[in-house]
Amino acid sequence: MKILLYFENEKMLKTSGIGRAMKHQMEALESQGIEYTTDPDATDYDILHVNTYMINSSRLIAKAKKEGKKVVVHAHSTEEDFRDSFVLSNQLSPIFKKIIMNVYSQGDYILTPTPYSKKILESYGLTQPIEDISNGIDICRFDHDEEKIKAFRKYFSLKADDKVVISVGLYFERKGILDFVEVAKQLPEYKFIWFGHTPLYTIPKHIRDVIQEDHPTNVLFPGYVKGAVIEGAFSGSDAFFFPSNEETEGIVVLEALASHQNVIVRDIPVFDPWLVDKVNCYKGKDNDEFKQLVEGVVEATLPSTKEAGRKTAEERSISQIGVKLKGIYEKVLKQ
Repeated sequence: MKILLYFENEKMLKTSGIGRAMKHQMEALESQGIEYTTDPDATDYDILHVNTYMINSSRLIAKAKKEGKKVVVHAHSTEEDFRDSFVLSNQLSPIFKKIIMNVYSQGDYILTPTPYSKKILESYGLTQPIEDISNGIDICRFDHDEEKIKAFRKYFSLKADDKVVISVGLYFERKGILDFVEVAKQLPEYKFIWFGHTPLYTIPKHIRDVIQEDHPTNVLFPGYVKGAVIEGAFSGSDAFFFPSNEETEGIVVLEALASHQNVIVRDIPVFDPWLVDKVNCYKGKDNDEFKQLVEGVVEATLPSTKEAGRKTAEERSISQIGVKLKGIYEKVLKQ
């Protein structure tokens, strides 16, 4: 069995969740000894596994079908999580839905990260088998490492008594970036750091204004940071606060859970049933609740959810995802 993994515009996507999903898929297949290629010109493969939805993806699917290959389409995006992102995203979302549906409908089998995103795809009227499978997490990468924590604290010149709350994401309103800043305004005694970057010309002016100047001094936007600093931030901060309004999974949440970090998320359907309030995370509905939860976690007046969160991440380890992918591929070949 040989798989062709395809990600269109790989360089552009590498810092996004889809980019990390690509790396995880490669590692998952390697963990199970499954041969794969990323060369779109290859012909000696059995299954095409497409992760993107633009014109080249559609052409490659057509070519694979003509050659009698099986096609698995990975649905990482929905119309719902396209909204409240780029300039004009809400106006363009119906067109975006048509674009992704054009590709999704060509698959013999559809994969998507969560039961929630599966439910959305089913509501679109897709008739192929749809299975939810996590994008997975490299557990070992997020093991506790004092050197990485030191690198994080040195990078931001943090004092020993500084309390730090972090989040990671693109500069999208959908990600809850405005609520992150509003909660930070109410807690000036803590430092709030939002990791991630999006070209400013692609996002609405009211978001650009917040990032460039309209935010309190206790909020930092360091942009895209990788390696020891971001990995140290996940485990070396006092809380991971992710007030996103819409996700298909949220790889950064898995990374925080794997880091033995207390996680605070918005109470939205995508996190059901795998995240349970007061067990492996804390869930809030608005900024008043978020403020109380952040304070409770940082000051340790709320019970820790770190160990339960780590176990949740371990259930979605790369090797576990590899086993599931292998089973899915075998099922597709038998169809």
